[in-house]
Amino acid sequence: MEKSYFYGRCFLQCLVVLVFFHVLPPVYAQGLLDKLGVEIEFSTTLDFYSDYVWRGFLLDRDPVFQSGLTMSAYGFSYTFWSSWDASNNQGAQSDEIDYVFDYTKHLNDLVSISLGHTYYDFPKANSYSKEFYLGLGLRKIPGIDVPVETNLTYYRDYGDQNNGGGLGHYFSFDSSYSHPILSDSDINLDLGLHLGYNRKLFISGDEGIDLGLSCALTVPLTTTLSVSPSINYSVPFSDLESETDGDQKSRFYTGVSFAYSF
Repeated sequence: MEKSYFYGRCFLQCLVVLVFFHVLPPVYAQGLLDKLGVEIEFSTTLDFYSDYVWRGFLLDRDPVFQSGLTMSAYGFSYTFWSSWDASNNQGAQSDEIDYVFDYTKHLNDLVSISLGHTYYDFPKANSYSKEFYLGLGLRKIPGIDVPVETNLTYYRDYGDQNNGGGLGHYFSFDSSYSHPILSDSDINLDLGLHLGYNRKLFISGDEGIDLGLSCALTVPLTTTLSVSPSINYSVPFSDLESETDGDQKSRFYTGVSFAYSF
């Protein structure tokens, strides 16, 4: 079992890396799609983080390697995303594979709504969970010329707790601002703010709150490839912070992300 899991993990990592670095050329698939008259967009990500922090929870103190592949067309998208412990010194068993289905409708140039479902698989821990979400997005705040993107999202985890599910609610407010560091520069300064409200999701108390701050520089390497080093800060409150419940701590962590679209 352990050997097959190791080989499966290596295969998934190599597949995303090959696609990401264009070793598996997408032009052949794109040519076929053009013949069929189907417009599908692909994007991939490769991320490295010093810690794995999710909704205020520290899932792994070890560095993690995270990869994702998204296919989207006509408002629908499917994302395959994974996170792998780079060293496993802490024995956290945080390896994770997510399957995300999403539909996003742009109501106008300002407002969009999203509906989706995520299946979380934790192969090392032999557990899983399931979650629906509903989101509202604003490309900028009305009445303000500064292009601050804002998203309000409600998540409902309905996974069985005996199988690793959270069986709780989570509300997320996320806001981001991006601006060139110089007037004639393609390098952007990206600032992010996250505020989450946890209602009995992986905590025994009634509520937990987490605050997240991020600062990154996005540097375009080509017209389709970019790299973004970042520094991040996570702060837990209420039951999420309580030593008798969530027992989470404030922490800084760093990362570097590569994004490629075709």
